Amino acid sequence: MAIGKKLAKNFNGLNKIFAGEKSLRGRLGNIGHLLTGNALTSLLGLVGFALTARALGPSDYGVLALCFTYTNAVERLVNFQSWQPLIKFGAQSESTETLKSLLKFGLLLDVSAAATGCAIAVALVWVFGPWFGISPEMSGLVTLYCAILPFQISGMPMAVLRLSGKFRSIAYGQVGSSIFRIILCAIGFAFGGTLRDFVLIWMAAQIVGSLTLVGLALAELRKQGMLGGMLTASVRGITSHFPGLWKFAISTNLSLTLRSSANQLDTLLVGYLADPTAAGLYHIAKRIGRMALQIGDHVQAVLYPDLARAWASNAFKEFHRAVVQMRTLLLGFGLLLIGGVYLTIDPVLRLAVGSEFEAAAPLVVVQSIAVSMTLYGTVTRSALLAMGREDRVLKGVFVATIAFHATALMLIPRVGPMGANIAHIVMAFIWLSMMAVAYRQTSAIR
Repeated sequence: MAIGKKLAKNFNGLNKIFAGEKSLRGRLGNIGHLLTGNALTSLLGLVGFALTARALGPSDYGVLALCFTYTNAVERLVNFQSWQPLIKFGAQSESTETLKSLLKFGLLLDVSAAATGCAIAVALVWVFGPWFGISPEMSGLVTLYCAILPFQISGMPMAVLRLSGKFRSIAYGQVGSSIFRIILCAIGFAFGGTLRDFVLIWMAAQIVGSLTLVGLALAELRKQGMLGGMLTASVRGITSHFPGLWKFAISTNLSLTLRSSANQLDTLLVGYLADPTAAGLYHIAKRIGRMALQIGDHVQAVLYPDLARAWASNAFKEFHRAVVQMRTLLLGFGLLLIGGVYLTIDPVLRLAVGSEFEAAAPLVVVQSIAVSMTLYGTVTRSALLAMGREDRVLKGVFVATIAFHATALMLIPRVGPMGANIAHIVMAFIWLSMMAVAYRQTSAIR
């Protein structure tokens, strides 16, 4: 009885603290929408992958995995990720007119990067395809899949929706796209679709998903009465309105490019240093293990605009409190993730993709450790970007990426796809450590 009263008292105390944190409650509410959408999207995505894997088998599925891994890698390497500078400087914008110019600047970056990415991807697959584990027989399918790249215009739309707090639209727009993909995959499975059929299915699903995001952003701009003005706004002299814009954009995108060389090329490295079947197993493990990594993306999506506004207005106490709160939440989630994956991964794999893919179970467990470390680091990364310390973020990513590639090249030929997972742990540890030092040093100055 006494224990029950004590627990009730503690719960009431925590509830009072939580009730007093209006900004935290709002932040968690937005994250909740994104997590709900992400959970549904992940479950629906798993169904789509399960249907595809069962229809194609490990070998053909490995080829398909290389197709969209290659295009995602090129897209991440070339895409300018304009949402980062748009959010940072958009949060500081003092007038609607300058904000319109800034958004148009981001849109032009997105369109240019998408067109450039498609041209580079097609050229690379024919010239350097064998270096990425892409055989001559596979090159035609990979080239076909590159047709999705001109539609990957996400930076400006994402910035508009995040700055406007439209996290519900982001979340459930993704759910709608996932439902569309499952319908196509189910049709392909029911009618015995070939590898080429599933390539077309996944292409159509990705294009529709991208266009959905663009449509939601344009609808929001129209609602705010900014759509026409944004499209006709001049970007001449944009850097005079937002000093440091180009420096910030180049630095943050270079850091993302370096990270992508590990996060997007790892499957290609496994395919090249091992074989397509090993790449398929690794991709299944990565797909399952990294579903949780999207939680970090959602936390960053909600937290980054708040941190940018707080730092710009010198609200340092609020800034650091938000960082500590979100770090604590993500640390707890990461520990639960590792334990949950360890206990449930075997039956999950058997149920989801069949016994042929059970060999991926140890890969998922190790992957979850790297994911948990990376999740914790996303908060520090957002804080450093809001502080204007993109240089320290870039330095940390540079050192960690070198460590990843050195570890992967050394271990994959010896231990197979597990070597890539170990390399991710090494990368996450170095990245996390360097950013923690940078955060402490920058905080001490203020």
